[in-house]
Amino acid sequence: MALAIVATLALVAWGTLRGRPQDVPWTPLDLGQPVGLFTGRKLTGLTADPALCRGLLTQAGVRFTALPARRDGQCGYDDAVRLTTGGARSSALAPSNLGISCPVAAALAMWEWNVLIPAARRHFDARVTRIDHYGSYSCRRLYGRDAGAWSEHSTADAIDIAGFALSDGTRISVARDWKSDGAKAAFLREVRDGACGLFATVLSPDYNAAHRDHFHLDQAARGARGWRACR
Repeated sequence: MALAIVATLALVAWGTLRGRPQDVPWTPLDLGQPVGLFTGRKLTGLTADPALCRGLLTQAGVRFTALPARRDGQCGYDDAVRLTTGGARSSALAPSNLGISCPVAAALAMWEWNVLIPAARRHFDARVTRIDHYGSYSCRRLYGRDAGAWSEHSTADAIDIAGFALSDGTRISVARDWKSDGAKAAFLREVRDGACGLFATVLSPDYNAAHRDHFHLDQAARGARGWRACR
């Protein structure tokens, strides 16, 4: 325990001295900053402050519409937004009329800017023009069971990403290309790994057969210890 505390303090001091506020736990989150050591935890923490989250989206130039609260029995949300098209920092999500929790929207924006764009440029010398998804809000329990814990989809705190389209016409599919060789598989692994620094949970085909055709990304709040999952 003592060693872990010393290591954390050393990392904080390192981030402070280098002028990287994103590497320091108590500095305010800025979606326009590069991803840092504590960015993921700060994004997950936005679950407790919808107004702050919406303010950060606005500050970063993300176009969105705040959605009214929704209740469906045990399911529902209070902090959902719909990312809108148009403008320099519009969303590439398709279909585009998706409602997602604000912390997921904030993490998606940072994932697109800091991970997807450079990965597409590096592997294909192209731009990401479309992020295909299977949706977000769904009032159901984990794996569609009749009992047990509720899925993060039941509060719009999750999104399932199916693939990508690039400006050169390239199409990349999690289902088709994850186990392939070459640039498409390398791209998928790079963007999966990059998501792990931004979302509380990242599940890919490496996790189980239920995720063979998509990445599950969520901002599950897991209490003070805040453990994270990346598979």
